[in-house]
Formats: sequence, C-alpha cells, structure tokens
Amino acid sequence: MRQLDPHQVKALLDKPEAAPLLLDVRESNEFAYCRIEDSLHIPMGEIVSRLSELDPDRTTVVVCHHGMRSFQVAQFLETQGFGQVVNLSGGIDAWAREVDPAVPRY
Repeated sequence: MRQLDPHQVKALLDKPEAAPLLLDVRESNEFAYCRIEDSLHIPMGEIVSRLSELDPDRTTVVVCHHGMRSFQVAQFLETQGFGQVVNLSGGIDAWAREVDPAVPRY
C-alpha cells in the first residue's frame, strides 16, 4: 500500500484518464458533514459486506478523518487481492488544510 499526502492524491485526481476511486470509510454523520467530491461512501464496518462494489483492478484511495481507519481498510483490501491501494495520509483533515480549505474541518 502506498501512503500519499493530499497534494499527491490531488495530482492523481487531476489525471482523468486514470482517476482513482476515492473510498471514504468514515461514519455516515462524518460523511454528511464533509467529503471530497465524487467519493464513494462505505463505512469501515460495512467494507466486508460491500466488497463486491469495489474493483480490485482500479486504483483505490482510502480516506478517513486522520488516516488511521483508512490505513486499516487499505491493509484489508490488499489481503483481498486489491493491488493498487493508496492511503490518504492525514485523511480528510489534511486534505482540508492543504488542498481544499472549503472542506469543513472537525
């Protein structure tokens, strides 16, 4: 699993021909409060039951609040055969501080 900072993830998103899936694993109330546009929301506790919604061949950037839950989910995805998994280092909090200040922080 790769660990990328917010600027590196933004650079990936800016390449539409190979844009990754943004997988937000925070709880529903967190996702309702703020999110990165076009993120797929699957709370951490639902990953196992909803794994079929994800493409193991697509680059998947996993996002949470500070990068800890997403790290755990990214590790799990790798054990399930996902070969292109990225953890957003610092989570959506770092994204809001470094890339998009319009995203509310909590």
